[in-house]
Order: sequence, then C-alpha cells, then structure tokens
Amino acid sequence: METAETRQPIREAKDTQGGTRAENELLISAATNRTEMGGVCPVDTQVLKETLLSYHRLEENVSVWRRPSQEFSGFLYKTEGMVQEGVQRIIEFIRPGDCRMKWDTLMTSMKILEEPAEGCCVVQYTTAGQLLNIISSREFVDFSVTGDCELGGRFSCGVSVYDAPAGRGLVRGFNHPCGWFCTPTQEPGQSLLTGYIHTELRGALPQKAVDTAMAGGLIRFYRDLQEALDKAEPEPL
Repeated sequence: METAETRQPIREAKDTQGGTRAENELLISAATNRTEMGGVCPVDTQVLKETLLSYHRLEENVSVWRRPSQEFSGFLYKTEGMVQEGVQRIIEFIRPGDCRMKWDTLMTSMKILEEPAEGCCVVQYTTAGQLLNIISSREFVDFSVTGDCELGGRFSCGVSVYDAPAGRGLVRGFNHPCGWFCTPTQEPGQSLLTGYIHTELRGALPQKAVDTAMAGGLIRFYRDLQEALDKAEPEPL
C-alpha cells in the first residue's frame, strides 16, 4: 500500500519472531477478568516488555511494515520515523495522560482509572471515527507501562484488559501487545521512534479500509507529535 505522503509500501514481514499466542494469553489472563470492569489488575510487565522487544528486533529500515497476526484475522503493523527531540521528552508526550490528549487528534477522550505502580496505569480511552466514519469510534481499556530499554531508549506499551461491550454508540476495540520504542540517534536532538500497532478494531471492516486508516493514522501521529513538540516550551536546564 502506498500513500502520497510516504511513497513507501507496506511490506510483508519475512521474520517469524514475535510474541507467541501463549505469551499473549498470559498477558491477558494475568491482567484481568475481562468481563468485569472492577476486576482490573496489573499485568506481568516483564512479559509485556519482552513481547514488544521481540517485535522490535524483526526488521530495520522500513517505514510501514506488517505481518499476519497470530491472535486474530488481521495484522501487526510496524512503523518508524525520526523525531526532532530527545527520547525522554518524546515518551512523556506519548504515554497516557493529559499531554497526549492535547495533541493526538485520534484521541477523543482519555481517563486514567488506576495507577497500580510507578510507570503503570489502567487507561480508558476512545478514538475518533476514520475514513468518513467507515471506521466508527472505538473504546479501549488498556494496561500501560512506561520504562527504560536498551541503547539508552525508553518505551511505552500496553495491552487491553477489558473486553465487555462498549458504551452506546461505540465499538469495543482490543489491543494485543502494542506500543512505542524511542532510541537516540547519532544526531544531537534527534530520536528514532518505532511503533507496533496490534489492534483488533472489530466490526465488519474491509481489510483495505483498515490498511488505509492505519497508514494515514500513523503518518498523522508523527506529524502531530512533531508539531506538538515544536510548540511546547523548552525543558528547563
């Protein structure tokens, strides 16, 4: 798939590494009784991090990448691009919270339900409709963890922990392990941001519509993030 802005096709992955079904089931079963909102509890953060790291080692030098999901009849998407800012500040803008809501145009609401440990939270959020509302608004409840990773980088990743029907006018989406890694580059003030999107949108959606929404949404994510960083006040020295 090619867009006018990327001029890069989505590539099919040849590597078969990645989170196994057993790992992902462990994440979900450890997280919650997925039928009761009140049963939300922390997931195994080490398993979640290692699952995302296994994605992170798959392939380099691609703009948009996908491979068939082992969890549902869709795809795991990978995207990467350069962002003109330091690692710490980028992740602070990406992690769940008020800052994310100020710039991410796909998000229409966000509420932190619990903060069971430092760097961890359970977050409920809704996304805007896409493609003239061919893809309508979705609601998610995710466990999110933010921390440090190799090469001086940081990550913010998550997995859905609630799977009951969504509120009126919304469709319940489900995130299998997904998230963002940010690592420094040799250029001062520049970082490489890599994302893994493993979202089950659900509903009777044509795959072409999902691919188009993913590509457009990810391009917009990088653009909106960079604009927000450029407009933000500099960090104090």
